[in-house]
Parts: sequence; structure tokens; C-alpha cells
Amino acid sequence: MPTSVTYTAVLDVRRSTAEHLAGLLCDHRIVARTRKGRRALGCFKQAVLVLRWFLDGTRLAQLARDNGLSVSTSYRYLHEGLAVLAAGAPDLSTALERAKAAGPTHLNLDGTVIRTDRVAAPGPNGADLRWSGKHKHHGGNVQVIATPDGWPIWVSPVRPGREHDTTCARHHGLVEALNRIAAELDMPTLVDFGYENAGDGFRHPFKKPAGSELTEEQQTYNKVIRGIHGVCERANSLLKTTFKALRRVSLDPSRITKIAAAALVLLQLEYDRTI
Repeated sequence: MPTSVTYTAVLDVRRSTAEHLAGLLCDHRIVARTRKGRRALGCFKQAVLVLRWFLDGTRLAQLARDNGLSVSTSYRYLHEGLAVLAAGAPDLSTALERAKAAGPTHLNLDGTVIRTDRVAAPGPNGADLRWSGKHKHHGGNVQVIATPDGWPIWVSPVRPGREHDTTCARHHGLVEALNRIAAELDMPTLVDFGYENAGDGFRHPFKKPAGSELTEEQQTYNKVIRGIHGVCERANSLLKTTFKALRRVSLDPSRITKIAAAALVLLQLEYDRTI
């Protein structure tokens, strides 16, 4: 009597998305001059392997077992998928040009810390670079630009989870670029307290002064800003709820850069939307 159980599962993704990824993988094999019959999986099955990891957070050991692969080969197939997807993500210049063409009233910027397994990285004064004091876990900081309705249009490379949102934004050139757009097009960027003093192009709530209260006008302003910017939370939530892989990364934390970029591309493919 067999000791294992076989069952059928359905992956919650459009077939066209899987076929698109399979096409990218096929092009990659052509460029790499991979000879026919040298791969254990065809391009479509490799695409399904990558999508299972993204959507369901399926462990690599399980993916290897299901496809009759070694774990090391499964890792290699996954990293290939991440690379070809991430290559299609827009850079900051392209994303902002699309935003200019679309002409929204404003943009939203928010950072999210993607949780990782405990991998320490020495920082200044003996601090752990990847430990987020705010979230109380290890992770990597990713900045996300979104449209007024909370649709993500750009994700940044990963920075250590310990870094402040403003520090990350300056490192990626976001502060300069978004201030310039605000000055040129009257298109401000709505943010939270994490970006205080980033520049005139940013709109954030007023902080309560020590020992006094906000004026009625300031309180009203805060309600408006928080109400409008609150939609931006949808962008980070959309990425993390759609892709379980973004809720906790067990790969090398530096891989978050490609994982986040690849997730953005998959999201755009699924909804057929870039801006």
C-alpha cells in the first residue's frame, strides 16, 4: 500500500500570467544557449514552480519533491524566475514618467519592512542592521510609490530594516525626484510622519507640539491628509496579501530586491495595469 497521498490543486493565477513567465524563461534559455533536453523541467512547469512559491509560499523542499528535483535545482529554477521577472520592473525614472503622463492629483509613498529569518548584519556601534526596532523583527525596508487609489507603480531595492524611511528614501533618490515633480507639476507626495522634513513636495500630518495642542485648522488638515494617504496602505497590503512570499523571506535578505520587483511585475500582469 502506498504511504503517500496525491491530490489535485488549483493555482490562483491567470493562465496568461503563467504563460508570460514561461515565455520569459524560454527567452532566457535561448540567450544562455541551453541545449534541448538538458533541463529537468520545461519552461511552463518551471513557471508554475516559481508561481507556487510566490503565491502560496510553498517551501522549496516541497517544490523539489513535487517535481522530482533536487533542492539545489529548485533553488536555481526559482532564482532564474525571480531574475527574469525583476528585469521587467520599471525603474524610478520610468515609473515617474508614467505618473506624469497619467496626471494624478498626487502620489503616495510608504515604506514596508519585509520580514526575514534571523540573519544578523553588523552595523554602527554594534547594532544589527536588519533588526527593525519599530516592528520588533528582522527584515528589509522597501519603499513603495503608489497612485491615489493605492496601486503600486514602483518598488525600491531593499535597505536594512533598521533604517528610517526618510534615510531609505534619500538613498534611493526619492526625496529629490519627488520634490522636483511637485515643483514642476504641482503633484505632491503624501506621506506619514516617517518622512518629516523631506521637503516642500511632501505632505504629512502635523505633529502635536510638546506641551500644547494642535490648532483646529491643523487637526482638520491632519484628518484630510490621513484620510487620503490611508489609501496608500492598500499598495503594501496588496503586494503582501497577494504574494505569501513577501510576508516572510527565508532566502538571503539581499534577494528581497528582486523578489519585490518580481512581485510588482506579477501584480501588473494579473491586473493588466501599470499605472
